[in-house]
Amino acid sequence: MPEKISVEDQGHLRLIGLNRPEKMNAADEQMLAELSLAYGSAHTDDNIRAVVIHAHGNHFTAGLDLNDVGPKMATGKLTMVPEGGLDPWGITTEQISKPVVMAIKGNCFTLGTELALASEVVVASRDALFGQLEVSRGILPFGGGTIRMPRVAGWSNAMRYLLSGELFPAEKALELNIVTEIDEDPLAKAIDIANKIAAQAPLAVQQTLESSRNSLEGDEERMLMRRLENLMMTQDVQRGMQAFITKQPAEFEGN
Repeated sequence: MPEKISVEDQGHLRLIGLNRPEKMNAADEQMLAELSLAYGSAHTDDNIRAVVIHAHGNHFTAGLDLNDVGPKMATGKLTMVPEGGLDPWGITTEQISKPVVMAIKGNCFTLGTELALASEVVVASRDALFGQLEVSRGILPFGGGTIRMPRVAGWSNAMRYLLSGELFPAEKALELNIVTEIDEDPLAKAIDIANKIAAQAPLAVQQTLESSRNSLEGDEERMLMRRLENLMMTQDVQRGMQAFITKQPAEFEGN
């Protein structure tokens, strides 16, 4: 099958690209596995000092490809982290030991937004559009967005979008601290920032990253994120998936 994640090394940088542009880079099971393995290889490669995440095409990602992963998610049979991989959202396994700089253009929905919340630096184009859409699909959040977004954006700001599923522009994402800065060429800017990080003392960078993460995320938060991941077999999940596939409004019953 065609590779759905591109991997390119530039000096001490590893560029990881979402490479399914014909599907708005929506993540099917293969793409999730390849992304996990790309993170895993960067984690263990001593030559790599920083990672840049970007996307091919006009959109970052439409989120999960529900036509592919929906039935598997509803039955608990979705494999996101194969052997040798790392969870890019940092909720089920250890996190990558290298700083991650993300470049976003176009739509960045659900797991894309959660990937941004799990990254160290996020550069977005001015026309980028963000959304956290689990509630409109009946999906219990499992990418860490419900835990990280209130912390970075503030409670009421996060609830405004987490509970409504409403989309918001890059300027709002900047205001909510999801985006670090806005640039007309987000990939070039992300590479520039990543190169500046890679030029610093590697051990000092990694220790700064580890210390900062530990100060924000305790064991209780990680346990909660893992519990949310395991609660993906409700009937409302199935209703939400079916409604999405048939393009009909979902009738959720709370079970």
